[in-house]
Amino acid sequence: MNSRLRLLTFSLATAAGLLCTTAAPGQVLSYSVIMNGASESPVNASPGTGTAFITIDFTANTLAITFNFTGLLGTTTAAHIHAATAVPGVGTSGVATTTPFFAGFPTGVTSGSYSNTLDMTQASSYNPSYVTANGGTTASAESALFTAIQGGRAYLNIHSTSFPGGEIRGFLVAVPEPSTYAVGAFAVGLVGLGLARRRRGMLAN
Repeated sequence: MNSRLRLLTFSLATAAGLLCTTAAPGQVLSYSVIMNGASESPVNASPGTGTAFITIDFTANTLAITFNFTGLLGTTTAAHIHAATAVPGVGTSGVATTTPFFAGFPTGVTSGSYSNTLDMTQASSYNPSYVTANGGTTASAESALFTAIQGGRAYLNIHSTSFPGGEIRGFLVAVPEPSTYAVGAFAVGLVGLGLARRRRGMLAN
């Protein structure tokens, strides 16, 4: 492998690393959620849908959540984040956040919206049994929950009278930071340009 090819290989690996970079503690991570009955376990035929956006601030120790839902067959009875499933993106787990539902969540409706910021240093932001099962303190519970979310093993669930176990849900999926995505895309572009130039050089020889 000549020096130019080695350089291109290194650049490609670097670009791939940039695209996969996640924020470290002390920064902010964002997640999106798409909720429906097909994502429930077991799956149900609810026509209901919902979307959510969640932001974790590691410095402020907060979890901001905003979501909308519509078309439920039953009326709402609860909503919270569950964690942690054994496998990312599938399965079920216990309730991690406030029970029986987020403070101020609209119950008795088939559609609605919700927005709130949870202070993760406060016991009121958690299911008491989740705290007990994860170290016994809010600090240990926060660490466990944030780790579960980052690992794709947490989901937002809306429960209803028709589906007490959950009518619509969705796993939290990381949203790339704009700056990280832009840098990664730029690096990949440079690699592509280098490969194209190399190919032209080889054809000319």
